[in-house]
Amino acid sequence: MKKIYAVTACPTGVAHTYMAAESLIKAGKQKDMEIKVETRGAVGVENEITAQEIAEAHAIIVAADTDVQEGRFAGKPVVRVPVAQAIRNASGLIEQALAMEAAAPAAEAAPKASVQTEPAAKTKTRSPFYKHLMTGVSAMLPLVVAGGLLIAISFIFGIKAFEQEGTFAAALMDIGGGAAFALMVPVLAGFIAFSIAEKPGLAPGLIGGMLASQLGAGFLGGIIAGFLGGYVALYLKKYIKLPRNFEGLKPILLIPLLASGITGLLMIYVIGEPVKYIMDHLTLWLQSIGSTNAVLLGLLLGGMMAIDMGGPINKAAYTFSVGLLASQVYGPMAAVMAAGMTPPLGLWLATLIAKNKFTKEEKDAGKSAAVLGLSFITEGAIPFAASDPLRVIPCLVAGSAVTGALSMVFHATLQAPHGGAFVLLIPNAVGHVGLYALAIVIGSVVTALSLKFTKKTIAE
Repeated sequence: MKKIYAVTACPTGVAHTYMAAESLIKAGKQKDMEIKVETRGAVGVENEITAQEIAEAHAIIVAADTDVQEGRFAGKPVVRVPVAQAIRNASGLIEQALAMEAAAPAAEAAPKASVQTEPAAKTKTRSPFYKHLMTGVSAMLPLVVAGGLLIAISFIFGIKAFEQEGTFAAALMDIGGGAAFALMVPVLAGFIAFSIAEKPGLAPGLIGGMLASQLGAGFLGGIIAGFLGGYVALYLKKYIKLPRNFEGLKPILLIPLLASGITGLLMIYVIGEPVKYIMDHLTLWLQSIGSTNAVLLGLLLGGMMAIDMGGPINKAAYTFSVGLLASQVYGPMAAVMAAGMTPPLGLWLATLIAKNKFTKEEKDAGKSAAVLGLSFITEGAIPFAASDPLRVIPCLVAGSAVTGALSMVFHATLQAPHGGAFVLLIPNAVGHVGLYALAIVIGSVVTALSLKFTKKTIAE
């Protein structure tokens, strides 16, 4: 029997990674075949595919929006798709993998034969830009979560208790703000560069990111530094040719030295100041934003969170808001998390107040959606949206847009970029917590009522 292996990974490593793995395993069982799926989630690599298994594989399915070290699959047929596609069409991906021609022994023996892309096919792939950016965001998120929560905990001892040196609150602030938040931009840039050029890209990316922080260019400068460092390292790796005996000097000495120097000089003399100017004005505008602009920004960010439920538009809004945390701008983060919670929460509420509009399976799924919504896992709405997209998605967008706008109008703030309703229990983690909770409730009700009036009644 042909052996198929798969790898799944998403930027946050919380939901899509495991939902895709479950779908592939389930679809494999329906075809009487066992599929081993390696997951690369927030807890790290689980169920890792071994070198022996790669050698025995007929084909590999890579359902990922971040770097999964595909170089190890060189010479093997690979079906490469965004992670969400494995959730929607796992069976089709397995059929596609089974239909691919096995690699010729010569191809396996020669790594440079490289990984094949999916067949002509009509399967959509993420752009390299998106994959590299999400690899950086994925690596940065644990720092943001840990740093944000430690800062919030320091406020339990008083909003300015950290200003007194030697206190426990000051120590927590040093860990969260002084260390974790200081590493955010360098790590973002470093792992973008790592995704582009692998290990040789790490040093120029980290150094470029640190310079972006020191120059005041913020997360925008970090993103530019990551791509710059990565592509400079990749170019040098490709075009520097040395005698075989000196090849070892390339990854250890030449590429880090030249790529870091080029990236650093460009950041200092060309890129840093203009990006700092943009970031300073963006930060100033966000800190002094008026009610009308706040509503518009909240509507926009909120709608983006619901329109593709974990897809690139959702991640663009999320990345923008997370990046602003490094500039001590917390309002957009609050709007984005609240708007990301309401799609599954609104669907759960709709299954209660409009039972005749949902199948028994959907009503059962509504209970799970409630838990996912409370945990800020927007992807819990995907099964509902997939079954009736023209009616469900507009309702989700409406509820999330209202939530985002209300959160901005209420001047809600959020220090941690994840955690859902559980963050509300931490004192001072959320500014204006009562109004913030009200925004989530109102958005969920808007979603549920919209669904009640737009979805068709199901005949029992």
